Amino acid sequence: MTDTSIESEKKASFFTKLYTGTGAFDIVGKRNRYYIATGVIIVVAILGILIPGFKFSIDFEGGTQISFPVGNAQVDTAKVRETVRSATGVEPSAVQTAGTGAAQTYQVALSELDNDQITQARQALFETFRPPAQDGRSAENTISFSGVSSTWGDQITQRGLLALAVFLVLVTAYIALRFREWDMALAALASLIFDVVVTAGVYAWSGFEVSPATVIGLLTILGFSLYDTVVVFDKVEENVRGVLNTSRRTYGEQANLAINQTLMRSINTTVISALPIIALMVVAAGLLGVGTLMDLGLIQLVGVVVGTYSSVFFAAPLLVSLKERRPQYKAHNEKVLARRARAEAGEAADAVAGADAVQLDKAPARPQTKRGRRRE
Repeated sequence: MTDTSIESEKKASFFTKLYTGTGAFDIVGKRNRYYIATGVIIVVAILGILIPGFKFSIDFEGGTQISFPVGNAQVDTAKVRETVRSATGVEPSAVQTAGTGAAQTYQVALSELDNDQITQARQALFETFRPPAQDGRSAENTISFSGVSSTWGDQITQRGLLALAVFLVLVTAYIALRFREWDMALAALASLIFDVVVTAGVYAWSGFEVSPATVIGLLTILGFSLYDTVVVFDKVEENVRGVLNTSRRTYGEQANLAINQTLMRSINTTVISALPIIALMVVAAGLLGVGTLMDLGLIQLVGVVVGTYSSVFFAAPLLVSLKERRPQYKAHNEKVLARRARAEAGEAADAVAGADAVQLDKAPARPQTKRGRRRE
């Protein structure tokens, strides 16, 4: 057999195991490895939140947003940033573009400006870029300024945190009522917290601004993660029904079978969800120049991937760990292992007996003595 055929056989075997869901992937048995991987991911995410931190949009912190058309002029982000900084003495927190071609506009976000700074910024931008007149307005008046007070930003922040807290509480109550088990509710809640922390960490490392669209995207992907977790838990509940009344498999083995049976579904759902998000990022942000959609697309893409990981490799194994802390499940595990030990001992004894019988059959016949022949 050639190397190519051996490799193709291995790949076929892997995908066969993946599609059939026969429990070939020992996720629960190796859960300590996934706990370590999960811990490393959380540490990296927290470092992102603490070191670079978040860049909040003016909707949260308050400030001033400048918007002006570009027309056919050659404009770049660095030049816009330098012009505004030189005129106002304030460093812009973000410079984004919207639209393409002659309809392209620049949007500059920075802290609150007073009237003198606004006048200086408008004059500097007009003299540097000469924006075209639009909608009956003079060229200078196409440079618009809009302000968001810090009070409004505080209100938006509080409402965002409140929405997140309410979502987590409702999720915990739903899981507990749906499966009638607090172990599943705790595991699902831990999975959602993991999703929030990791997604926030990736967002912090990316340097994108946190806007109301970001909060909406975060709540959306938490709903996706909850859906995937419920699918896995539903299969676990189906497989472990009556498991304490048998001694063939442990709770963890039945849960691992459930994970394998839903693994391909989770992968397919993730791919199907990720493709339109990638299309959103490429088409809307890359081709149409809508920079705010890049923020929304990034948080959704990261959230979808992280949500699938947490449902399969964190929530379900954590559920097994919580269950096996209970006395009845500990006793059941011991009963299953004792039964297997007796079966293995019996098989070993049968093997030894069979080997002895084979040796006797193969042993040479003993020669007869003269006395024996005389007696015959």
